[in-house]
Amino acid sequence: MKLHSTPTQQYQTITGYEKDSVEINAITYQHSLIVLPETRPQVWSATSFEELNAADFTQIEATEPDVVIVGTGNRQRFIHPRLTAALASKRIGVECMDNQAACRTYNILMAEGRKVALALIMETA
Repeated sequence: MKLHSTPTQQYQTITGYEKDSVEINAITYQHSLIVLPETRPQVWSATSFEELNAADFTQIEATEPDVVIVGTGNRQRFIHPRLTAALASKRIGVECMDNQAACRTYNILMAEGRKVALALIMETA
């Protein structure tokens, strides 16, 4: 689904998504990544929902967001609280949703000027 017809250059905006990819400022990515409004997308160490571990969230914690939107793949799943305990201890909110909802929510929060991080798990199978 295409979200925007023209890419923005100032912020990392989700401009489209498919079942196995996401488009950020008209560049397509097919691997798990972390997206922040003012920095280039980063490869995320998470390779699948089932293999998530606390270390995967250390990379996100270092970006110091106010809220993290976790795209859990093609369906919504919930992360065990022990994996995000370090984020919770720093009062960083974590919301889980499927990738499409996560992309839309990220764009809304980013447009509001929130310090949001989007962490997407791209399923390869």
